Formats: sequence, structure tokens, C-alpha cells
Amino acid sequence: MNLRIKILLSLLVFAACKNEKATDTIQQISHDVPEKVDYLITIEEFKIIANRPNSKVLDFREKEAYEQGHIKNALHIWRTDIENNSYPYKGMMASKDQIETVFSALGISTNDTLIIYDDNGLCNASRLWWVLQNYDFTNVKLLHGGFEVWKATNGLVTIERPIIKKAVFQLAEKPSMKYYVSKEELQDALNKNLVILDTRTHDEFSGKRQKKEATKAGRIKNSVWIDWADAISYNGDKKIKPVEELESIYSKLNITKNDPLIVYCHSGMRSAHTTFVLTQLLDYKQVKNYDGSWIEWSYFNDLPFKKDSLTQIIN
Repeated sequence: MNLRIKILLSLLVFAACKNEKATDTIQQISHDVPEKVDYLITIEEFKIIANRPNSKVLDFREKEAYEQGHIKNALHIWRTDIENNSYPYKGMMASKDQIETVFSALGISTNDTLIIYDDNGLCNASRLWWVLQNYDFTNVKLLHGGFEVWKATNGLVTIERPIIKKAVFQLAEKPSMKYYVSKEELQDALNKNLVILDTRTHDEFSGKRQKKEATKAGRIKNSVWIDWADAISYNGDKKIKPVEELESIYSKLNITKNDPLIVYCHSGMRSAHTTFVLTQLLDYKQVKNYDGSWIEWSYFNDLPFKKDSLTQIIN
């Protein structure tokens, strides 16, 4: 073998080793990037996860419904538990300290996995998911079908309350607030090329209906309407519709999955559900939920709004 061939072979071996190391590096980087969390679980998955020692099941229904029967060992939580009452209007997201206090008192620790269910298509559950996402807590699962699917599969229902031992629950010191938009940020967005989705009923959007806690009827200027309930079988089992149907529903908005979106509703509950659907099921990249929503916006007379019809005030 002459010198030229030896040099050529050495170069080929070196190149192969270099490529192998590069491939290993790429694979290592890919491995280190966290995979997208799957938050939505079936009843079968629920029965497995709920029995783990570090799992806590949260019943996010009204107190009366919880007391009439709930899943065994489920802890009760309600909207007022995750609201900040320091504002002159209702519905604002609870502070980090408030969430830590409430969860610690419920016996939830930082390393626990939370499994949340409700009885209204995951609307309440999605709000709690949204709050926790903003505070960078991702150990969360939502039971698809909620309490009704539990009963339909002959799940045990009890009126007994679980024994609670106080724990320590802590959130990130500097949370990302990744799905959160404030009133001031929304004001700024009105002057930009940004889509604002109103996820309430059409009567609320048009101004025909004024719900309790709002100081006037109407909608935020430049917003477009899509009912949050279009995403679930509202008159059926209230499960979220298949992805193919969801794609068809939201494609009518003529927006891309990379377009920045701000969603809102009456108090940020229904729009939290839309935020969940868009980001977790349809892979929209830039979605924010306006925390105060119409309750807060309507409180300030200097903020731009529109309405199309006479108003009926309905509680």
C-alpha cells in the first residue's frame, strides 16, 4: 500500500469518526430537549396514574356537587381558590404566594402530579392548568370527559372527604407567565397586526347579553368571535372534539399556527380552555390568554370597545 493510499484511508477514517461524534452530539442535544407534555389523559390512564403515591386528584366543581359525590380521595378546589381578591373586580389570577398557600393546605407537595377533573368540558380544569403553566408547574393531567366519564365507567363515587396532611408546595421564583397577557399588554396589541379572539357566546360578543360582574356589554375593539364550546361536544359527553374537527373549526379564522393570538372571554375561564386546545392539541405557537378578560376591560371607561345591539343584563 503506497503512501497516498494510506493517507487517503486515514482521512476517510477520521471523517467517519468525526461524523459519528457529530451525530452523537446532535442526538444528545435532541435528547436533552424536553418533549411536549401530554396533559390530556383518558379514563384508563387516569385509573393508573391516580393510584400512584405522588398523585393528587382535584375535583374542580362547585362545592355542592362535590359534597353530593366525588371520586375517592379527590380534593375539592373552586374558582375562588385561584382568584386574586385584591382587585375591585372579580376573576383575576391568584398570586404565586396564594397558590402555594392553598395547595400546601390541601396537602399537595411540589413533586406531586395533579389530576384535575370537572363537569363542564374541562373549562374549569383548563383555567387551573393555565394558571399553573404561567407559574411553570407542569405536573398536571386533565381527565378527558371529567366526572361524567368516571360515572359512565362505573367509577366509585363517595361523599367521604380525604384526610389532609399539610404539605409544602413551591412554585418557580421567577415564573415565565408564558400564556399570560395583562390589560396593558393587550392595549399595546390593539395597535399591532395581532388577532384577538373573543371566545364567549355570540350574544355576549354582540353586546346583546351582559353577564354578572361586567360593568357594560360589548367586546374588545378589533376582536373576532369563536365560541369556546365549538371545541367540545357541548350537548353530548362534553369531550373535546377530535383534532381533525378542531383543525377545521379554527381554520375558518384564516390564521396560521405561527400568528400571535390573544384570547379572552368573560373572566378568562373559557379562553383558558381555548388556549389549551390551540397550544396543546393544535400546536399554535403564540397564544396568550387575557387574564382579566371582559370583566376587567369593561370596568375601565377609557378602553375601546364595540357593541352591535341592545343589551339584556343576565346574571
